[in-house]
Amino acid sequence: MTEQAASLYQSARRALAGGNLVASRDALAEALALDAGNIRGWLNLAAVSRQLDDVNAALRALREVLRLEPRNFAALLMMGSLQERQAQAKEAALSYGSALSVAPPEYYLDAPTQQALSHARDFYARHNLQLGSFVRTKIESATNRCSVAERQRIEAFVGTTLRTRKRYQQDPLEYYYPGLPAIEFYERGMFPWMGAFEASTTAMLEELQAVLRQDQAHLSPYIHYPDHVPLDQWRELNNSPRWSAFHFFERGIPVAARCERAPATFAAVSRLPQPTVAMRSPCALFSVLQPHTHIPPHTGVGNFRLVVHLPLILPSGCRFRVGHTTQPWRVGEAWVFDDTIEHEAWNDSDEPRTILICDIWSPYLSPDERAVIAQVIAATDAYSGMPPTSQI
Repeated sequence: MTEQAASLYQSARRALAGGNLVASRDALAEALALDAGNIRGWLNLAAVSRQLDDVNAALRALREVLRLEPRNFAALLMMGSLQERQAQAKEAALSYGSALSVAPPEYYLDAPTQQALSHARDFYARHNLQLGSFVRTKIESATNRCSVAERQRIEAFVGTTLRTRKRYQQDPLEYYYPGLPAIEFYERGMFPWMGAFEASTTAMLEELQAVLRQDQAHLSPYIHYPDHVPLDQWRELNNSPRWSAFHFFERGIPVAARCERAPATFAAVSRLPQPTVAMRSPCALFSVLQPHTHIPPHTGVGNFRLVVHLPLILPSGCRFRVGHTTQPWRVGEAWVFDDTIEHEAWNDSDEPRTILICDIWSPYLSPDERAVIAQVIAATDAYSGMPPTSQI
């Protein structure tokens, strides 16, 4: 910056402090002719021009900012407000949407900017509501010809396109196998064994009730990390009886005494296409969540396997979310989901909630792929020389 430009910026500030908007604008324009890369100068010129009701000059200054820095939050937010003032609703929505996508945390913003951001959020939401209605009207006839599952995918597509629905991706803690779809809840029709599995519900419930009456000693905290590891979201539930489990396998090996306590449950699980990975899987358990307990958002270990839930004891007030979709359980109705997509659960009732949890291979994997995946995991565990810290 030259001395002359710096002097002109000082003159602009003095003029603005004295209420002389025209002199401030003229000094800024002269300074920017010498210092065209000064983003703060262009923003100040846009603000002064806006106060002078010279919207076109303000927009020109903002375009210079965005030419230099296309994701400048202040410029995008002001651009949206000026376009809104000129009744350019669609253009304003696009600018507001861009501003929202790069907005800093609100605690960094002063009160007027927080208010402007809140207005932008409301304006953008109203725009997307109108756009969504327009789009759904255009696709209605084609959508009506689709199956329920297809309509759910279409609705998710529309929502993510309009940015009214968060786009959740697979985020496995350890193992990511490429090419597998990120599906929150799978269609029942993909699993021909589902009906027979659910038919064992009554027998499983009887065995579960016996375990709860007679075998509390084998219910252990589901979360049990050593104190020295980073606990993050698990701090509240670590080593807590608020979420406990009766495991049928330990490191992939059936625990004979427990399997004998619940033969119908173990038999039903054994008929499923479960992964077999040394020291890791199969995995099956009764999961007991105590009243008023929340399992925080988290993701699973590997996307090559899916998780099955079968509700057995289900008080009202229990919910489960995978990605964008929150669903209530129903006793005896199983579902399959991808647990490498962020998920969480609530028991807001006054009674414990208990479900059967087990894992299965992804149906998109060939037998050869399954074998190689198991070998890769076993080999990496063997090379480390230490037992794995998690099942899969």
